Amino acid sequence: MNRPAADPTAEGARARLATALDDTARGWLERAIEQAGEAPADGTRPPAWELRFAEAGRRCGPAACDDARLLLLATAHPDSEGLTRLYRRGSAAERRAVLTALPALVPGPEAVPLVEDALRTNDTSIVAAAVGPYAARHLDTHNWRHAVLKCLFTGVPVAAVADLARRAHGDTELARMLGDYAEERLAAGRTVPADLHHVLAMTAPATSEES
Repeated sequence: MNRPAADPTAEGARARLATALDDTARGWLERAIEQAGEAPADGTRPPAWELRFAEAGRRCGPAACDDARLLLLATAHPDSEGLTRLYRRGSAAERRAVLTALPALVPGPEAVPLVEDALRTNDTSIVAAAVGPYAARHLDTHNWRHAVLKCLFTGVPVAAVADLARRAHGDTELARMLGDYAEERLAAGRTVPADLHHVLAMTAPATSEES
């Protein structure tokens, strides 16, 4: 299912967790964050805090685990190799947390393969996380267009697509793809999603009065 939009920063996570956790879960998270802030004892093995990352769902509950994991990532600030390890071996919820944290942790395009992998899934919560600010900055035009279509295919609201208006503006190829998709749905006797018309309107080039 799609997760509701929320402030994806560590500050936003802290604010939500302040009222979401009981004393036991709060104590566990404080200890886990302390561990995440410590340098790994052995560079040949994954740091111990990564075990806490996996435990967060059980310790903090499904409603708060995303925010707990976001704080652990913000504290540990793993490199691209560490993020890839967490993503590849993680559950859907763990992968979603990694994708949400990418804008704050990876300044360059090194993590684009994780976004591309996420967009090949049909898990709507993962797709929604994949089309956030990191994809807006680093996904190439071809793959970004297909990410927008993926949202339409899977029912992810296009509101999840970061920087949609700027990247869609004047994109005639995206307009063509949207038109083809609308025609396919109509030919099959299906309705056209309202979000498609919304994005299609964004692709219109600026008029002389607007420019």
